[in-house]
Amino acid sequence: MSQGDRNMPESVEDYIAGFPPGVRSVLRKMRAAIRKAAPGAEERISWGMPAYAQDGMLAFFAAFEKHVSFFPGPEGIEKFKKELAAYGTSKGTVRFPLGTPVPYGLIGRIVEFRVKENKARAAAKRKK
Repeated sequence: MSQGDRNMPESVEDYIAGFPPGVRSVLRKMRAAIRKAAPGAEERISWGMPAYAQDGMLAFFAAFEKHVSFFPGPEGIEKFKKELAAYGTSKGTVRFPLGTPVPYGLIGRIVEFRVKENKARAAAKRKK
């Protein structure tokens, strides 16, 4: 499934269901890690992929032909760049090749960091 598909998934479960069993398993575990780290986050489809928001966007994830990507934004990548060094990264994305172990605990820690960061930013905005 890609962002250009006419049949956009209506829910995260619909999104995950559109992939082969092995990919579904990885996506479900990513979803669980994010939800555990941010139980108060709103889960939705945005830009054609699963997205999580709490006091602003926290993260997205998506599956591709040869990898799954996790999008915690540039702040999440920068803060954890040493731990993410073994993976392909760009400004706001980390790619985990299919068939290799995915660091679900690290994904959770990055989301926890993003929750704190968003809360602090929201609190600072309220004070202005």
